[in-house]
Amino acid sequence: MPVLFIAIVILSLVFLPGLWVRRVLAKYAEPDDRYSGTGADLARHLLNEYGLQNVKVEETKDGDHYDPQDKAVRLTPDKFSGRSLTAITVAAHEVGHAMQDHEGYAPLRLRSHLVKASQKVEKLGAGILMVSPFIGMLTRVPGLGILMFVGGLLTLGSATLVHFVTLPTEIDASFARALPMLEKNNILHRTDKAHARKILRAAAFTYVSVSLMSLLNIARWWAILRR
Repeated sequence: MPVLFIAIVILSLVFLPGLWVRRVLAKYAEPDDRYSGTGADLARHLLNEYGLQNVKVEETKDGDHYDPQDKAVRLTPDKFSGRSLTAITVAAHEVGHAMQDHEGYAPLRLRSHLVKASQKVEKLGAGILMVSPFIGMLTRVPGLGILMFVGGLLTLGSATLVHFVTLPTEIDASFARALPMLEKNNILHRTDKAHARKILRAAAFTYVSVSLMSLLNIARWWAILRR
């Protein structure tokens, strides 16, 4: 019974944040013609308004994000061409990251460095996970294989750790930048302001909810190790 309870708690912690984020974004994606301009239009307008004409607005299939290296706000097709409250609000959130970059916001720079580092660590961890059982068999030192296995397991959680550490960067982009921009420029319909806050909160937690899924990989490899 305790094992089942623990499993339910772990699965809830992993899946519920992601389900909540998707539910909020989907809820306000309709009607898809609520605003006269698209998410791309709003992003371009706000960037120009705040002196960021050099930042591009591009369509992507890799998730809504701001790329500080290419100086580009990238939006998925439903946000890029969409006119829903979700499209408008998420576009403003990504412009918030562009503003952070323009102002030299230190936590954003830290996140960029950490993300690059975690990508390298994850690749190393994946390699360790693949070769550690064979090293253990070849050297006939089971402890060595287990040690490398644990090392690989730890590296899989690096993305989760990065996103948790840099969560304040996402919150800042949503509530210290995107929301004030939307209010100052009178972008939102009066009845949409409270709902926009929910969307901005979901946008801030998007990466965290996605990275939590990596914990399932850790659990899977740990189960293999215990066999």
